[in-house]
Amino acid sequence: MAKEKKFVEAITSRDEDFAQWYTDVVKKAELMSYSSVKGFMVIKPAGYAIWENIQKELDRRFKEVGVENCYMPMLIPESLLQKEKDHVEGFAPEVAWVTQGGLEPLQERYCVRPTSETLFCDYYKDAIQSYRDLPKVYNQWCSVVRWEKTTRPFLRSREFLWQEGHTAHATMEEAEERTRQMLNIYADFAENYLAIPVVKGRKTDKEKFAGAEATYTIEALMHDGKALQCGTSHNFGDGFAKAFGIQYTDQSNQLKYVYQTSWGMTTRMIGAIIMVHGDDSGLVLPPKIAPTQVMVIPIRQDAEGVMDAAQGLKDALKAAGIRVKVDDSDKSPGWKFSEQEMRGIPIRIEIGPKDLEKGQCVLVRRDTREKETMPIAQAAERAGALLLEIHDNMLEKARAFRDSHITDATNYDEFCDAIENKPGFVRAMWCGDEACENKIKEDTTATSRCMPFQQEKISDVCVCCGKPAKKLVFWGKAY
Repeated sequence: MAKEKKFVEAITSRDEDFAQWYTDVVKKAELMSYSSVKGFMVIKPAGYAIWENIQKELDRRFKEVGVENCYMPMLIPESLLQKEKDHVEGFAPEVAWVTQGGLEPLQERYCVRPTSETLFCDYYKDAIQSYRDLPKVYNQWCSVVRWEKTTRPFLRSREFLWQEGHTAHATMEEAEERTRQMLNIYADFAENYLAIPVVKGRKTDKEKFAGAEATYTIEALMHDGKALQCGTSHNFGDGFAKAFGIQYTDQSNQLKYVYQTSWGMTTRMIGAIIMVHGDDSGLVLPPKIAPTQVMVIPIRQDAEGVMDAAQGLKDALKAAGIRVKVDDSDKSPGWKFSEQEMRGIPIRIEIGPKDLEKGQCVLVRRDTREKETMPIAQAAERAGALLLEIHDNMLEKARAFRDSHITDATNYDEFCDAIENKPGFVRAMWCGDEACENKIKEDTTATSRCMPFQQEKISDVCVCCGKPAKKLVFWGKAY
């Protein structure tokens, strides 16, 4: 029992130290470990399996709307990066450079891709000649490097995995439609697959992607009241096309520039899952993303018939399309229970000699720890229904938490008090002047998270300067 108690004690309480709790969960659940290069992490099998499921589901959704996968080089010549002024200025502080190849210094520096707009543009200028070549709707799954000063596993590392979509269109209207379509896919994926409720909206010009005409975002609220940008979709207009000379001949034989978009989601979503759903016992994985949805735990597995029954349950669950494993290790049942809770497995099924005598088993759900006893023959059907119930409960719980942590502010004193004393989103009106954004950030460290698509007017004046207001903005401290 001492060992089992120590297993759980290894996690700091969320309310005591949220940052330490997060690190404890990431390490104890064996999602990652630190590498010998500062800011670069080893994603262990348990963590990578979550990413594989994210990748699989997003890739399926992308292909349903006509996206094709490709792959671009990881190195970008400095001369290519310099072609789009705003873009290179936005990424300059985070770029890692390659200056030597083998034993020889390179004639030109190459940056390790922080993102791949310039590479796609360089390709598109040759691949697109006619209206018949449009649209180009491409995506790549890869890693990127950004030399962050402060790192945290999954949330902000110097190398991370992501997908980046890059599309080219004949008209601005088509580009805008694709930009919003991909944002809606991200929002639906977050809510209906990860059980993470989000706010959709547009970034201010100060916060938009370097070189974009408009950036749209989904923002989620973590348990500590900080916001996390979970996915972005950018409309580039024809700015990159003009910088790189991406033109096509239209049906009237007129030469025109293309309009482009870009959109991405990263391994940061693993961090979001942890911080939205986790508790003091560890991970709580949404059923649809969980690599293992059900863990069968035999009690006294040396007893006659127990392991056969456990294997029978596994076979029945697998036949029902459920991802299932049997924990047949020689650890004690109490240790196994704690371990499966730590790893966030949505359901565990306990079965032992006494259960066999009664022809039953016990289902325990991770989100509420409620137990159900039922006939073994009904376990697979019930587990399938229970996984759906768990998802709905986790989404509703997270939505209730978010909604209870949104504060409206109509003057600057209210705003500053809310940012300081009420963790979460603060809704407030804004005049549109970047000077007010800068003042708010300087005074409170809060930033504009997004201008929601569903606009309301909660005041006539800007919360900061008192001038006529133009937009309702969600503000907050963020990762």
